[in-house]
Amino acid sequence: MELPDENLVKILRYRPAEPLADPRAVIRELLWRPIGTPPLAEIAAGKRSACIAVCDITRPVPNELILSEMLPILEMAGIPRERILILIATGLHRPNLGRELVQILGEEIAEKYWVENHSGQDPEEHEYLGESPRGVPIWIDRRYLQADLKITVGLIEPHFMAGYSGGRKLICPGLAALETVRAWHSPRFLEHPRARSGVLEGNPVHEENTWIARRAGCDFIVNVVLDEERRIVHAVAGDMEAAFLEGVRFVDTMVRDTVPEPVDVVVTTSAGYPLDATFYQSVKGMVAAEPIVKPGGTVILAAEISEGIGSPEFQQIFREHSSLDEFMERITQGNYFRMDQWQLEEMAKVRRKARIVVVTEGLSAAQLERLFVESAPSVEAALAECRRRYGPNMTLAAIPKGPYLIADVEPQAAAVG
Repeated sequence: MELPDENLVKILRYRPAEPLADPRAVIRELLWRPIGTPPLAEIAAGKRSACIAVCDITRPVPNELILSEMLPILEMAGIPRERILILIATGLHRPNLGRELVQILGEEIAEKYWVENHSGQDPEEHEYLGESPRGVPIWIDRRYLQADLKITVGLIEPHFMAGYSGGRKLICPGLAALETVRAWHSPRFLEHPRARSGVLEGNPVHEENTWIARRAGCDFIVNVVLDEERRIVHAVAGDMEAAFLEGVRFVDTMVRDTVPEPVDVVVTTSAGYPLDATFYQSVKGMVAAEPIVKPGGTVILAAEISEGIGSPEFQQIFREHSSLDEFMERITQGNYFRMDQWQLEEMAKVRRKARIVVVTEGLSAAQLERLFVESAPSVEAALAECRRRYGPNMTLAAIPKGPYLIADVEPQAAAVG
């Protein structure tokens, strides 16, 4: 897309990080020299079964590389292949099947190992572990809980509710039942001012799912950090909390960028596939722009949206409400609940502050209007409309990889404002 130089304040990007020269060797070394735990082979010794939770197709984790180093260690430690379950931590997302499993795991692993999907809406697949400190009922996938060895494999990146993905998130929400996610993603958590991207301390979403994951148990994690081209730039392994926090410290040096002051218009994306496959996922790109747009400004989101709006439950929310204000009143004042409502709640945070204009070939203008956003045929057309709205001196910023960046206003400008 062409952005007018005379209006462009800044393009916000990752800070450069050198890709690992030999990521396979780094992963191999981490399995033998992890953070906060004995080597994986030592932990696996004497175990009769293992469950490895991996991200679903919405996260570009290099599972094939990681698992091809991990699985031989488990088998050499005495765990038979038929007792190693690779469990897709879908949370409440749809199952991943067929060629998607090959995309997630690679051809050989998908064919030779036992692979199943978590199903958050099937209560029979979960066991109850009591309540968390803030009263969240803990229901976790029984297959994971019953495994002698519990491992998670994930990706550390900014997350618009939990601060950062990775670590504990593979378990909650990845392997949690609807009843757990419903409480954990309720307005009393999500409306907290620290339930936001890049924040862990004092973030109730992070604190609660860390407690839940600790209650469920996790023997070993492997988490990676990717750059804008999805190359591995860092990896951690070992203790669920210690390794995760070490990874977060690295990520934090990469993913923050600022503008001197809020701008009239932010152009952003959902960083391409898989986070722009649905309107539901694309909300993450909108939320990334919120900290730097002026009140009354405009967020322009470019997203493919090749798979439509989202789940049937998410689509139903729009049919049941004539406005975002009506929706927010129902979820905060009454007993209304629909699965996936938390994504619309996050979008409402952006809409309270700014317009949202979506550029996509995946949905029509009429469909987008029913989703409480506006539409434009191109980014350039949306910018031309903004120039008429804000004048020739409008200010503009761009975030090419929306959900993967933490955008903010420079502290002195924020303090003055």
